[in-house]
Amino acid sequence: MTPRHELPTPGPAEQIAEMFGALVPMITTERFLLRGLKITDFPACAEVACSEYGRFIGGPMSREDAWDEFAKMSAGWMLHGHGGWAIEALQDMDVLGFVVLGLEPGDREVELGYALTKAAEGQGVATETARAVRDWAERELGLTGLVSYIDPDNGRSIAVAERLGARRDPTADAEIDDGTCVYRHPKTGGQN
Repeated sequence: MTPRHELPTPGPAEQIAEMFGALVPMITTERFLLRGLKITDFPACAEVACSEYGRFIGGPMSREDAWDEFAKMSAGWMLHGHGGWAIEALQDMDVLGFVVLGLEPGDREVELGYALTKAAEGQGVATETARAVRDWAERELGLTGLVSYIDPDNGRSIAVAERLGARRDPTADAEIDDGTCVYRHPKTGGQN
């Protein structure tokens, strides 16, 4: 049975949640819609965070800890004016993962992060959507110093960052001093 906190609150509360979600800017790429998170997106978040891949994002997590991460991606919009998007395939509206402009405790700079469901890996989803978010952040928010904090064993994520033109910043690595690799994204003028 689905835990109560993973279900919408029917009636006016559900409408309020939808109104807040509609305030998140939507970004469309050739193949994807990036949109505000909905409670119905949580199973995809749990799939990623609770899996073996979750080790690269602080896990594998329990479902409860995955809920906390999901809530943080949503709350970022209210607290910082940026946060998480669900990646929805235009073709069939499946949720394939998430892209986030985040600031978590300990972060020194705004992070461009991305995490995909297993089914979405190896199809260019992260590169296409992260590029769109990076360019949007520069163009619309004036954020030009984005970084990606990446586990050194996460070769797929490193490859995405490098395809986006990000380069490892050894000085920032040393400042964090916990083994995390810091990849600094270039200024693009808001479009690639």
